[in-house]
Amino acid sequence: MKKLQQGLRPWLTKYLAFPSDIMLELPRITVVGQIHVYIENHKGLATYSESELKLKMNKGYVKITGNSFVLKMMLPEEILLEGEIRDITFVTD
Repeated sequence: MKKLQQGLRPWLTKYLAFPSDIMLELPRITVVGQIHVYIENHKGLATYSESELKLKMNKGYVKITGNSFVLKMMLPEEILLEGEIRDITFVTD
Protein backbone atom coordinates (compact mmCIF):
# COMPACT_ATOMS: atom_id res chain seq x y z
CA MET A 1 0.00 0.00 0.00
CA LYS A 2 2.85 2.36 0.83
CA LYS A 3 4.41 1.83 -2.63
CA LEU A 4 1.08 2.68 -4.24
CA GLN A 5 0.90 5.93 -2.26
CA GLN A 6 4.49 6.83 -3.21
CA GLY A 7 3.70 6.31 -6.90
CA LEU A 8 0.34 8.04 -6.74
CA ARG A 9 1.49 11.26 -5.08
CA PRO A 10 3.88 12.38 -7.86
CA TRP A 11 1.20 11.56 -10.45
CA LEU A 12 -1.43 13.62 -8.61
CA THR A 13 1.02 16.49 -8.28
CA LYS A 14 1.92 16.46 -11.96
CA TYR A 15 -1.45 15.85 -13.60
CA LEU A 16 -3.94 17.38 -11.17
CA ALA A 17 -1.84 20.41 -10.18
CA PHE A 18 -1.83 19.67 -6.45
CA PRO A 19 0.93 21.54 -4.56
CA SER A 20 4.02 19.34 -4.50
CA ASP A 21 5.03 20.30 -0.95
CA ILE A 22 1.71 19.01 0.39
CA MET A 23 1.34 15.90 -1.77
CA LEU A 24 4.97 14.77 -1.40
CA GLU A 25 5.06 15.81 2.28
CA LEU A 26 8.00 18.14 1.72
CA PRO A 27 8.86 21.03 4.01
CA ARG A 28 8.10 24.56 2.82
CA ILE A 29 10.84 26.89 4.03
CA THR A 30 10.57 30.67 3.79
CA VAL A 31 13.68 32.66 4.66
CA VAL A 32 13.61 36.41 5.24
CA GLY A 33 17.17 37.71 4.95
CA GLN A 34 19.33 36.22 7.66
CA ILE A 35 16.91 36.92 10.51
CA HIS A 36 13.74 34.78 10.07
CA VAL A 37 12.99 31.22 8.96
CA TYR A 38 9.40 29.99 8.65
CA ILE A 39 9.02 26.23 8.13
CA GLU A 40 5.79 24.37 7.34
CA ASN A 41 5.13 20.61 7.09
CA HIS A 42 7.66 19.47 9.69
CA LYS A 43 7.12 16.42 11.89
CA GLY A 44 8.41 17.74 15.21
CA LEU A 45 11.31 19.30 17.02
CA ALA A 46 14.42 17.14 17.37
CA THR A 47 16.93 19.66 18.78
CA TYR A 48 16.75 23.28 19.86
CA SER A 49 19.41 25.54 21.34
CA GLU A 50 20.51 29.15 20.97
CA SER A 51 22.65 28.17 17.97
CA GLU A 52 20.91 25.14 16.38
CA LEU A 53 17.44 23.99 15.40
CA LYS A 54 16.81 20.51 14.02
CA LEU A 55 13.35 19.52 12.77
CA LYS A 56 12.15 16.03 11.84
CA MET A 57 10.92 15.52 8.28
CA ASN A 58 9.49 12.43 6.56
CA LYS A 59 12.95 11.56 5.27
CA GLY A 60 15.57 13.01 7.57
CA TYR A 61 15.94 16.42 9.17
CA VAL A 62 16.30 20.11 8.44
CA LYS A 63 19.14 21.59 10.45
CA ILE A 64 19.49 25.36 10.91
CA THR A 65 22.58 26.85 12.52
CA GLY A 66 23.37 30.39 13.61
CA ASN A 67 23.24 32.56 16.75
CA SER A 68 20.74 34.10 19.18
CA PHE A 69 17.83 31.82 18.16
CA VAL A 70 14.37 32.51 19.55
CA LEU A 71 11.28 30.45 18.71
CA LYS A 72 8.68 33.10 17.92
CA MET A 73 5.93 30.63 17.04
CA MET A 74 5.56 26.86 17.20
CA LEU A 75 2.48 25.00 16.00
CA PRO A 76 2.12 21.26 15.30
CA GLU A 77 3.39 21.59 11.70
CA GLU A 78 4.70 25.17 11.56
CA ILE A 79 7.56 27.00 13.23
CA LEU A 80 8.95 30.55 13.10
CA LEU A 81 12.57 30.96 14.14
CA GLU A 82 14.24 34.32 14.65
CA GLY A 83 17.94 35.01 15.05
CA GLU A 84 21.12 35.20 13.01
CA ILE A 85 20.72 32.43 10.40
CA ARG A 86 24.02 31.07 9.11
CA ASP A 87 23.17 27.76 7.43
CA ILE A 88 20.19 25.59 6.45
CA THR A 89 21.03 21.94 5.74
CA PHE A 90 18.98 18.87 4.78
CA VAL A 91 20.21 15.78 6.63
CA THR A 92 19.01 12.36 5.43
CA ASP A 93 18.88 9.22 7.56
